[in-house]
Amino acid sequence: MTMKVFWSDPYLTELTAKVTSVQGAGVTLDQTIFYAFSGGQESDTGMIGGHAVLKAEKTGSDILYTLCPDHTLCVGDEVLVRIDWQRRYKLMRLHFAAELVLELMLRALPGLEKIGAHISQTKARIDFARQENVSFILPEVQQTAQAIIQANQCITSAFSDEAHGQRYWQIDGFTRVPCGGTHLKRTGEIGVLMLKRANPGKGTERVEIYVTD
Repeated sequence: MTMKVFWSDPYLTELTAKVTSVQGAGVTLDQTIFYAFSGGQESDTGMIGGHAVLKAEKTGSDILYTLCPDHTLCVGDEVLVRIDWQRRYKLMRLHFAAELVLELMLRALPGLEKIGAHISQTKARIDFARQENVSFILPEVQQTAQAIIQANQCITSAFSDEAHGQRYWQIDGFTRVPCGGTHLKRTGEIGVLMLKRANPGKGTERVEIYVTD
């Protein structure tokens, strides 16, 4: 099992790890700070042992990293894992912004159903199954979210079930929200929030989320 250090310290940008398996271009490590795509949040980018990571994917309790086919890493090698911190931090800010907006949307529109989400380093989006336009509620959601951001609340992120890798986040005024992503320490780190409505198809409403410093 890969120890996921990005949970205990999502601000760590470098880590020395040991290669635990090699499957052609794919390698696994005993521990890692390199997040793999999950829950709509894109993977980190960076290097393992001086090789660019081309793909990161969850395989059970491990994370398989695809490197260039001509890498020379072997089982037992110690390697430096380094992530692109600017990308990671933007992903963390947009991820929590999206989490906050989702919870506020569900409060404002009871019965609303989330059907998809994606978090990149430029924007986040949440898709809902809904026939009616959601534009009318966005100013209220944005204002409420921005007030929580400005309050600079502490964000708790921990295990709800460590044996099964289940985690949650929580801030004042919210019950525990299940989530295995990388989280900020405080809401104030999100910055200035902007919401925009889009309509990707019939019966679907999309909320796009942007943050600036």
